[in-house]
Formats: sequence, C-alpha cells, structure tokens
Amino acid sequence: MAVITVTGEPGCRTEEAARLTAQRLGFEFISESALRQMIVEEFGAENVIPDRVYPHALTSILARLAASNHFVVCAAGLETLVPDFPGAMRVAITAPETFRVGSLMLDHRLERGEALSLLKHLEQESSHLRRKQFGRASGKGSDFDLVINAQSLASEHIAELLESSARSRELTGQGFLLASREAQIRFQVRLKLARHGIAPAGTVSLRRKPFANDSEQIFANLLDFYRIAWEYEPRSFAIQWDEQGKVQESFTPDFYLPEFDLYLELTTMKQAHVTRKNRKVKLLRIIYPRINIQVFYQKDFRGLIFKHGLAEYVPQA
Repeated sequence: MAVITVTGEPGCRTEEAARLTAQRLGFEFISESALRQMIVEEFGAENVIPDRVYPHALTSILARLAASNHFVVCAAGLETLVPDFPGAMRVAITAPETFRVGSLMLDHRLERGEALSLLKHLEQESSHLRRKQFGRASGKGSDFDLVINAQSLASEHIAELLESSARSRELTGQGFLLASREAQIRFQVRLKLARHGIAPAGTVSLRRKPFANDSEQIFANLLDFYRIAWEYEPRSFAIQWDEQGKVQESFTPDFYLPEFDLYLELTTMKQAHVTRKNRKVKLLRIIYPRINIQVFYQKDFRGLIFKHGLAEYVPQA
C-alpha cells in the first residue's frame, strides 16, 4: 500500500496541494470532511466516537482503505497513526503568519484584520481539537518525513515535489496492505473500541461516482491534463421549497474547481433540456449569489474538443 498523509497550518492551502498530489500520482484523494463521513458510515451516525479513542477509529478506516487503494489523505494528526504502515509518507506544510494571512485574504475575500482574526480562530480550533484527540496541540518534527515551507512554493510546485519524493521512494510500486495485516490492525482496534460499546460495521469504502455521460469523462480528462483540481458533483443546492419548507427541487452542478471556487455545468443535450437547465442555473444564482457557476453549452464543448484534436468525438444528445 501507499498512503501519504498531509497536514498543514491554517492558511497554507494544504488540501489543495494534497489533492493535486493525488492527481499527479493517480492515487485516491481523501479530504478531512470525507474522512469524517467515513467515520459515520463505519460506526453509524448514532455512535459518538469519544475523543480519546478517535485515533483508533481512524486507524480502522485507514487499514480497510489501504487493503484496496493507494491514497493521499489530508487531515491533522494522521501522521501519528501510520508510521508502522508499509509505504507511508508523512508530510507537513508550514508558512510564516504573514503568508497565511495573505492566503486567507485571497481565499475568503477578507480585509487583513479580518483574515488575521480568522487565522487566530482556526489555529485555536485546530490546536484544541488536536489536543483532545491526539494528546498534543501540534505535531513534532520527528513525526514527519517531509516538512515544506509554502511561502516560496505554489500548490502545484508542492504537489510536484511530493510526487517526486513518492516516486523516489517507490511508493507507486507498493502492493496493497496484506489482508492478514489489515485483519490484525482491525482486531486490535475492535478490542479498544469495544470498551466504549462501539463496533465497526466494516463497510467503509472509497466511493467512485460514475460519470453520467462521455462528455463529462472527456471534460474530466482535460482538467487532469492541465493539472486542474476538480470534484465531480460534490454538492446539491436546494432551489425550490413547498409551503412547509420541504425541498422540492435541487440542482447539482457537474464539476467544482476548488482552486477557482467555481462550479461548472456541462450542457450538451437537446434544447428542451438546455432550457430546463438554464432555469435551474438562474435560480441558483438568485438564491445563492455568492456561488460562482459557469455553464458550458454544446458549442463551447465542441470548441474544446476541436482544440484538443478530438473532432471524431460526438457528444451524446
């Protein structure tokens, strides 16, 4: 197996660098929010995992995933859980405060004072949670195989550096975690969790959403070619409610580009469908004015196809 854990100080755009690294290596990417969802799926929404055994729950999930995937996971504290995993590489990303304040100003469109206040809040929140779950407020230098200063490196350059390090350590040639080792790890975890009445369901896995059509697959390939981070249908937006406030209609854009905070919707269908889609996009812009969304119509998509020498491809009607 190959597992790369990436953690960083607030304002270092850590998740962006981790996602790009996964794309370059062809690994699965797991964000901190996705990891929290896996905790719910593995142990059930009704089970609240106590902070002191939270690392054991994470270890159980990492072991199961490592039996069938190579992945880059972005979450604080995981570097303490994988030193005994074969093929593990632990990465920390840091930067001076001035740089991190500047990043938050750009990412959240804040004034400097507001960004500084947000940074302090994020630092306190991160330290508090990490202390409760992992016993200390921050990681030690010896916990990491690689520490990177983001001040002089863009996310793309950090990803390039991590890819080079992973390949030099031959992580891409690693086999998956042996079933016997996975079973051993998960058995030890079960013993620790059982004291708190928690039993893993053993069902967690990395979900891969199939593309709805070939157009979306080709578009995703183009984004990969240009090293543009993307997520497929990551969020649905409610756009119509009944009198009781129950959601009647939702809209799920096809792609989200986190580096640009931009949603993309591909429309390569019949005109009647295009009209219906335009209505949804219009409602989205009215209800959620801060959401950035761009629609690619059939002529736009054909233009991309011809530009990249794919003229023989005909989008589905």
